[in-house]
Amino acid sequence: MKVLTAAEMREVDRLTIEKGISGLILMENAAHGVVQEMARRYPPLSGRRVVVMCGKGNNGGDGLAVARLLHVRFRPRALDVVLHADPAELRGEAAENLRMLLACGCRFSRETSAGMRDATLVVDALLGTGIKGPPSGAMARAIREINSGFPMARIVSVDIPSGMPSDSGFPVGETVRADLTVTFTAMKVAQALAPNCDRMGELAVVPIGSPAELLENIRLSLVEPDDFRPLLAPRDPGGHKGDYGHVLVIGGAEGKVGAAAMAGLAALRGGAGLVTVACSERNLSAIAPELMTAPLPDEASIEHLAERKTVIAIGPGLGEAAKSISLARSLMAVSPKPMVIDADGLNALAGSDWLGGSNLRVLTPHPGEMSRLTGKPVAAIESDRVEAARGLAVERKICVVLKGRRTLIAFADGRVAVNPTGTPAMATGGAGDLLTGLIAALLAQFPNEPETAVQAAVYLHGLAGELGAAALGEKSLIATDLLKYLPAAIHASANLPDPL
Repeated sequence: MKVLTAAEMREVDRLTIEKGISGLILMENAAHGVVQEMARRYPPLSGRRVVVMCGKGNNGGDGLAVARLLHVRFRPRALDVVLHADPAELRGEAAENLRMLLACGCRFSRETSAGMRDATLVVDALLGTGIKGPPSGAMARAIREINSGFPMARIVSVDIPSGMPSDSGFPVGETVRADLTVTFTAMKVAQALAPNCDRMGELAVVPIGSPAELLENIRLSLVEPDDFRPLLAPRDPGGHKGDYGHVLVIGGAEGKVGAAAMAGLAALRGGAGLVTVACSERNLSAIAPELMTAPLPDEASIEHLAERKTVIAIGPGLGEAAKSISLARSLMAVSPKPMVIDADGLNALAGSDWLGGSNLRVLTPHPGEMSRLTGKPVAAIESDRVEAARGLAVERKICVVLKGRRTLIAFADGRVAVNPTGTPAMATGGAGDLLTGLIAALLAQFPNEPETAVQAAVYLHGLAGELGAAALGEKSLIATDLLKYLPAAIHASANLPDPL
């Protein structure tokens, strides 16, 4: 699903109007979408007491159209429209919608009254995506009124909760706390990124008539199962283990073998045909007899070890010895194999001159590792995660998986995908090692679809965490529990019955 900035949304609207769909029709379609979502979630609307709070801009015009449609189609038990603006300030489609609203006999006022406090639905149409800075004055008071003045009401925000900056994950002032947000054409940036993505209730995206081709060049998107579902299709009945790749995991220095073993287990559970773990412990049969093992290689032995492998995953538990750092840097520079680099593998690259180039390189840093790779403070990275991930991916010609709340997947051409799955229960040691193995497994099985494979791995990893947390609780989930719930995550994403 595409994710648009406010400027991109304005341009899409402009081009849509150029193609012959008027602004009034777009507004009418938007209102129909809002009313349809309200009718689906809060029936029967005929029994509701509704207050529609409108501003003076296009968002307010949408709200006026919503009110008119509610009045004409559902005849709520009570319907009040409050316009927080001088009617003379309305322009274009908003002014026309006010005229039509009054013509059909809707109740209209400039301020709320005590009789409206028992509303059961409040429509927030005060401010849209064009807001600059935090709301102030009358708009700030209206937002506070929506949040605290209707104790029995569900709040439905039109396009975006009023006060929320549409192009940022971070709030800049008081924002309407919505139960449902109905947005138009595509998600907005704030709706995709944390923490604002958690502050709009349920999100519904409704089409209003903009041609799909106008969204083709948008560089930000949200990962959805539809994007990778073909990768989860049943295998060829004649398939064998050689068809599904051989993953080589390099890590597990003395005292850290578990990290490499978990990456190997994830690669197996993710569907790789064969997995070899090169680590300091040669006997992993107690962990998983399916894992093959090899000693930790050096620059002289790595070429032979990697010769018949499909994907290399390096870093989990690798350690920071000079030998390990040299190996990671050498592999990054010369290996033609696709590589997934995590943990100590990332630390080995920090401060060195490296480039992905034409060979596939997937780096999976958390913000601290991202800071070491880029030389930027963690606070600067977290203040604009999209541009941080995009900048490193483009500069170094790699794929960056920037972990955290709403993990980002950035590609060398500047596109960025936002992953919506995950849970704070996954803030536990080893979860990143499992992600490394899962990415490697899907890359090994689908070498011709690397971008799709990485997005699928990140999504499934997060969904397995959600399912595990639902069953075990956020505090009790441990990393290897993700492997237990990965099959259910795969089946849910493939629209297959739960195997458990």
